[in-house]
Amino acid sequence: MAAPKKRALGKGLESLFGDMEIKPNEISKKEGNSDGNNVGYININEIRPSVNQPRKAFDQEKISELAASILEHGLIQPIVVRKQENGYEIVAGERRYRAAREAGLKTIPCLIRELSDEQNMLLSIIENVQREELNAIEEASAISRMIDTYGLTQEQVSKSISKSRPYITNALRLLKLPESIREDVVDGRLSAGHARAILGATNPEAMKILAKKVIEEGLSVRKTESLAGEQKKAKAMPVRRNAPKSRDAEIVEEQLKVLLGTKVSIKEKGKKGKIEIEYYSGDERERIIEMLKTLE
Repeated sequence: MAAPKKRALGKGLESLFGDMEIKPNEISKKEGNSDGNNVGYININEIRPSVNQPRKAFDQEKISELAASILEHGLIQPIVVRKQENGYEIVAGERRYRAAREAGLKTIPCLIRELSDEQNMLLSIIENVQREELNAIEEASAISRMIDTYGLTQEQVSKSISKSRPYITNALRLLKLPESIREDVVDGRLSAGHARAILGATNPEAMKILAKKVIEEGLSVRKTESLAGEQKKAKAMPVRRNAPKSRDAEIVEEQLKVLLGTKVSIKEKGKKGKIEIEYYSGDERERIIEMLKTLE
C-alpha cells in the first residue's frame, strides 16, 4: 500500500473562515441560504456533530455560560458545516452548537462548505488546536492522526496549527503514557506538565505509582520531575553483590549455627569481617548470651 501523499494545508483556518465576526446585515434570515461565502440560518435539528470530532471532553459549566451569553447577545460567530444526505455535519463550532441548543435556539447562523472527509477532519483538528480547545491528550491524539492517517510531516503539522516543532514532539510523547494516566489528564486530575514529568519515570508501573502519589499529595511539577529523576538514578546505580565467602568462613558459619542453635552469618572484607548472630525473641537473646559466656 502506497504511503499517503504529503501535503501542505495552506493558511489553515484562515482559508476556512478566518477570524470573522458576523454583523446582522451579513446574515440571511432565510433558513439554509448560504453559498459558502455568506452566512445563513439553518434549523438546529438538521445539524449534528461529527463522529470524528477530535474534541471529546466539553466543560458543561462553560457551555452553560456561553448559552447565557447567547440568550443575551445572540450567537455572534457562525458555526461551519458541510452538507450531508440527511442534514448538515459540524466542521467547526460544536461548543457553540451545544450552547445554542441549551439556549433553546431554533435556528443558528452557519457557513456551508463543500469538504471531503479528509478536509473535514483536518480542518476540525486545526480549528480545535489553534483555539486551544483540546486537552493535552486530545491534542496529542489529533496531531498523531494528522501524521499517521493523513501523512503530514511534523513540519507541516507545526505550520498548520502554528506550534513549534519541539511543541509537536512533546505533545506526541504524552501518548506513551499508560491509559490510566492519560485518563487522569483528560479528567483534569493531572496537568500536561505533570504528565510530561511522569514520562521521566523508568517504566509504566513506576509511572502509575508516581501519578498516584502526585494526585494524592498534590505535588508540584518540579517535585514530580525530581522524583522521576531519582527513579532513573536508582535504576542506573550498579547493584552491589556480596563477594563469595571463603570455604573456611562457610565451615565456621555451620559450626556456630549448630553450637548456638540459630542462624549465623560471617561477612568478610579482605582480612576483616564480622559475625552476625540472629535471635527472634528476648528469651532467645538471653539464651545465646548465656551460651557465649560458657565458652570463656
